[in-house]
Amino acid sequence: MCQLLGMNCNVPTDICFSFEGFSARGGKTDDHHDGWGIAFFEGLGCRIFLDAKSSVISPVADLVRRYPIHSTHVVAHIRKATQGEIALENCHPFQRELWGRYWVFAHNGNLIDFHTDGAGFYQAVGKTDSEKAFCLILETLRQHFPQGNPPLKELYAVLKEMTETLAQKGVFNYLLSNGEHFFAYCSTQLHYIVREAPFAAAHSIDQDLTVDFQALTTPSDRVAIIATTPLTDNEVWTQIQPGELLVFQDGLPLNFDLG
Repeated sequence: MCQLLGMNCNVPTDICFSFEGFSARGGKTDDHHDGWGIAFFEGLGCRIFLDAKSSVISPVADLVRRYPIHSTHVVAHIRKATQGEIALENCHPFQRELWGRYWVFAHNGNLIDFHTDGAGFYQAVGKTDSEKAFCLILETLRQHFPQGNPPLKELYAVLKEMTETLAQKGVFNYLLSNGEHFFAYCSTQLHYIVREAPFAAAHSIDQDLTVDFQALTTPSDRVAIIATTPLTDNEVWTQIQPGELLVFQDGLPLNFDLG
């Protein structure tokens, strides 16, 4: 299946180190070679790069590896196709507008016998179950909150209920962000790490590459990296539990009590 990479932080930060190792999984250290994509939120704007070529040979991926774009919300994906041909319209992450903000979604998994009537405001362009699920999520939020953007706790409750319904159809790991809130749902496999002071060096699992974060950060910086599987071999990653929907804000997972 596909693999996911996300970043949420309290100050705009580049993701070059993590993306260097992650993109190697698109045909070099793993076989996710059916396209890739990455989205960077910058204020209300969202900069998205997509390519149906493998991330290890894509000139666009090479640009991203060399270009330190600073963002507080990043969503990336490398694809191993299950539904939909290898084509640009089937590359994640997908983007739509809701309540005057861009929303970006990337999915790892496979939803079996998942169909929608396609009659809502949001329409899928490609043929993936992932994009159809994204459109259904946004359609549900749009109908449930017709007055506009609700408080986070109310939004979370509806999103959690919708996520659990979709997860019954198969594997449904995903990352979702609107540039304000960052959601990560684990169906089978998803991990995260929070990097904060005192910072240390990190070594990539996929590349012989080490970075000393202490030399690149300030004591107040905090960065959460979310990935399908850990990206480094000298740090302690936290496994998100199956069925758990986390919200990251300013580089930390929030603690929700919906009781």
